[in-house]
Amino acid sequence: MPELPSVLPLFDAIVYLDEGNATVNQHLTTVTLNRVPDATLVYQHAVEWLSEQRYNENNYKTYRSELTTFLHWCFDVASISVADVDRKTMNRYVSYCQNPPVELISHRNVAQFVTVKEWGERAPNPLWLPFLGKKENGQLQPYLLSDKALKTKMAILSAFYGYLINEEFTERNPAMMWMRHSKFASKPLVANLNHEEESIKSFSELQWSYIMSAAEKLASEHPDLHERTLFMISLMYSCYLRISEVAAKPGFSPVMGQFRRDRHTGVWGFFIPVSKGGKKRTVAVSNQLLDVLKRYRTFLGLTPLPAPNDAVPLFTRHRPAGRGRDAGLRNANLGIRQIRDEINQVFECAAQLAVQDQFEQDAQEIRQMTPHSIRHTGITHDINLNGRPLSHVQADAGHDSIDTTSQYLHTTRTERHESAAGKLINRLHGVG
Repeated sequence: MPELPSVLPLFDAIVYLDEGNATVNQHLTTVTLNRVPDATLVYQHAVEWLSEQRYNENNYKTYRSELTTFLHWCFDVASISVADVDRKTMNRYVSYCQNPPVELISHRNVAQFVTVKEWGERAPNPLWLPFLGKKENGQLQPYLLSDKALKTKMAILSAFYGYLINEEFTERNPAMMWMRHSKFASKPLVANLNHEEESIKSFSELQWSYIMSAAEKLASEHPDLHERTLFMISLMYSCYLRISEVAAKPGFSPVMGQFRRDRHTGVWGFFIPVSKGGKKRTVAVSNQLLDVLKRYRTFLGLTPLPAPNDAVPLFTRHRPAGRGRDAGLRNANLGIRQIRDEINQVFECAAQLAVQDQFEQDAQEIRQMTPHSIRHTGITHDINLNGRPLSHVQADAGHDSIDTTSQYLHTTRTERHESAAGKLINRLHGVG
């Protein structure tokens, strides 16, 4: 077992990111069990966010270094959840970065992970340290965090918190709040981080039509692979579901029996036993979603609708699992990564269809969306296009506050412009 660094790097090079690392996983498990209960969940969000930078290696390297330092401070120094960080807490983090422990300062740049030849596996580099000092004429210089470097740190953390807000993990951005109350308040954040003015990313009505067309095309051409895909996309859109609510994980495997018919009203709902914050909820099911459910179950050779306590997996594998506790089981459910990959395949197909119709800009925007955008789109469309009452959407979405649901009212710039285009300045002009 190689020696471990003083501070454990958390994110390997982009080509290894999805594989995970046993040493990092063990460390996060220890933190989760003993200090910060949601540490593993935060890490999963961080990996998702970093994955979006896979086509910009420089951004990826800068972002992962800052996240490693920040999560080290949260988990190992302050023993605090990222969701509980406020402006004052962020100020403590800044002070830590301005005066880090001497033993955590290196004066040469080394890789965060190395390949152990004996095992052929990746391991944290024992020589790596999170802070990098300078040398001049062979002499070590006192560590100094420049204003430019500090602004970059805050811009990166602000972007990460923007992502967490978009994923509904937290409702505040302490990095942005810190900047607004700092000496940099009159100056913009680093410009090249490409922040959107509006944080809620959802598909337009046109873009969503391409998503559904792509899912239906794939299901028609390759039903053995994509009848499941069509059901998955329809379910997540109609019920505003997060991937974590339909993916298999330790202690939970979604089943068809979560579709339940109320004995008194005859109304169907989809039951979610464990959601964000440990809550449970039942989402109202539309008639069209019931039709899609019947289609998928009929394709599987099942009865059109599930009976109570139906234990058939929600998403059936195409082939038996190759390893792990589900090895050899064809009916085992899908994990988060498999669901994400399947959804991204639909996004790419939809983008290609949009390009064929000369909607290049829409295709580009489709490719920038994440699977969580399906949830945002379902909520946005139900409020702004289907006219569902906010209170109904709030209950189905599992929002604690109606204010959260209200953020979806006409969230896109395009919709605002379209609704304003036909406004009259004098509605009675020409009358009388």
